[in-house]
Amino acid sequence: MKQSLYLLLLAAGMIIAAGNSANAQDKPSMLKITGSWVGGLKVQGITLTLVMNVKTNGKDSLTVTFDSPDQGAHGIPTSSVTFTADSMVVGLKSIMGRYLGRFTGDYSVLEGRWKQGGLDLPLELEHQKEVFRRTRPQEPVPPFPYITEDVSIPNGQAGITLAGTLTIPGEGNNYPAVVLITGSGPQNRDEELMGHKPFLLLADYLTRNGIAVLRVDDRGVGKSGGKFATATTFDFATDAEAALDYLKSRLEIDTAKLGLIGHSEGGIIAPIIASRRKDVDFIVLMAGTGVTGEKILMTQSAEIQKADSAKEADIRQGEKMNQKVYDILKKYPDNDKASDLIRKLFQKENDAEKQKGSADTMSASSIENSIKTVTSPWFRTFLTLDPQDYLRKVHCYLLAINGDKDLQVDSKINLPAIEKALIFGGNSKYTIEEIPGANHLFQTAKTGSPSEYGAIEETIRPMVLELISSWILKTVK
Repeated sequence: MKQSLYLLLLAAGMIIAAGNSANAQDKPSMLKITGSWVGGLKVQGITLTLVMNVKTNGKDSLTVTFDSPDQGAHGIPTSSVTFTADSMVVGLKSIMGRYLGRFTGDYSVLEGRWKQGGLDLPLELEHQKEVFRRTRPQEPVPPFPYITEDVSIPNGQAGITLAGTLTIPGEGNNYPAVVLITGSGPQNRDEELMGHKPFLLLADYLTRNGIAVLRVDDRGVGKSGGKFATATTFDFATDAEAALDYLKSRLEIDTAKLGLIGHSEGGIIAPIIASRRKDVDFIVLMAGTGVTGEKILMTQSAEIQKADSAKEADIRQGEKMNQKVYDILKKYPDNDKASDLIRKLFQKENDAEKQKGSADTMSASSIENSIKTVTSPWFRTFLTLDPQDYLRKVHCYLLAINGDKDLQVDSKINLPAIEKALIFGGNSKYTIEEIPGANHLFQTAKTGSPSEYGAIEETIRPMVLELISSWILKTVK
């Protein structure tokens, strides 16, 4: 039942306009506090970087926003600001938060408390001389030594048009080519998250090595049409197929050397497509799955909580609750019936916590948001989708790689399951590798927890880029 600050910040809506003001007599002090204030918030065994951005305008007032760069949340608006020469109180209604701080004499440090969702935590912010920015040393920057073209891709089956970027090694034709398929959640063509752009880096590396790459905004994201919220994994598969068909229409591409690279959920979509199309020459599964969504979710929840130092009793309690929710979803396809039963389940748990004198309960809005998530078409589909059904029918070349510190898609469970399905299907044209020390994003990680993703400067470990590129070139040679 725990609601971590991590989840609360990640879910923060950015729709509340900032209407913040400060007294005119505080203008001299006001000028001293403009810029970035950076600190670490320690909660549930992890440290989240928080950034407070302070700007003045021409009317003797302040505009204040917050960033949580480790979570990829930027520009979180404030609903109120009270400022004096020695203190500052900021309200963040959108995430039910509040920060109260007192300045040191030289305005270099703001010592205070962060209050949110029943939590009251110390938070010291240090004034920065320059605007705070995460370092992403691998991010490619132009000019690029290859052709880059923004393209439109029709998906006639869905009646939508997708937008993407095609990179081609140079003039000429007969280039091998791949479609990049993003993971779960609304993703742009760079698969951008927490300040990283993994697909931009991957596309750049492959194209520099002679492989054309098409990466696409998810439907309803960026410049792509369609609606993301009502789509399922199978809908996204038709989008990737549309991208594949587009590649076949390009004279620069060798249509006998076409492949798919799927990350996370994309690692489910690639086998779905390859199982029904003979024009897919190879697929690469990056953190792809070999077991059902239910097994993935149960394992990932426990592993992430362990990495974030949760108590064993809380982990077991969460597992029991999740299993009850999943059982309801599988038994009752009707959303109204399932929602009512899940709501009663959460309320019963809340009552039990209150009887124990615990404040660890879910708010009514949190309950409704959780119900909306688990009864969505995507979640219902993912819960019961079994990759084995499609992997057994894949007969093209296949590379599957998973990090051994991946807490979202456990390599110890999924890689053997992928290999089992391929063997049962009679496919011997596969390579499977576990990448030591790599997390779900294939960064070099300490624990593998998602809380680390934003803090790690590396976007993708270089050896992973080399592995994928060399395997593709060897396969299509």
